[in-house]
Amino acid sequence: MKKLLNVSLILGFMLTAFTASAQMDKSKRTSPPDTVRGTIKNTQVEVAYSQPSVKGRTIGKDIATYGKWWRTGANEITTVEFSHDVKVEGKPLSAGKYALYSIPGETSWVIIFSKGVKNWGTVYKEDEDVLRVTVKTQKATEFTEKLKFMIDPSGKISFVWGDKLVAFKVK
Repeated sequence: MKKLLNVSLILGFMLTAFTASAQMDKSKRTSPPDTVRGTIKNTQVEVAYSQPSVKGRTIGKDIATYGKWWRTGANEITTVEFSHDVKVEGKPLSAGKYALYSIPGETSWVIIFSKGVKNWGTVYKEDEDVLRVTVKTQKATEFTEKLKFMIDPSGKISFVWGDKLVAFKVK
């Protein structure tokens, strides 16, 4: 009986410690969360993501491997939300919230809008894709250590990371 009590206490402490660490303040992560908001015409746009750092690694080789899907951020899934129906690179996308994945490439990236917004960042299900567009990769004007998204009122959503600049048009 005493053994059972001791085992129960140990398991209880372990569960408490695990729960506390899982609820760690997100702002203290090495890839801190960020949210950008903007307006494109009459559409409110929000991108919520975590900012991975390059940390001396090579994009396309060591991180965000070319030809393989990537969560386009760190930690939880990156999401993009549109208040109205839009066209992304000329293709229709209904108003709503989407998980934002990508397939990095040396000269172009595939941007994927997925209905899998409840997935953890490391989970991707192709059958949840709503829209895919391919955009050319550009060289950033300066090196950016932490991933950074931007929303331009002229109709462009872009992100810079390392020496990469990836942008897609929204109307």
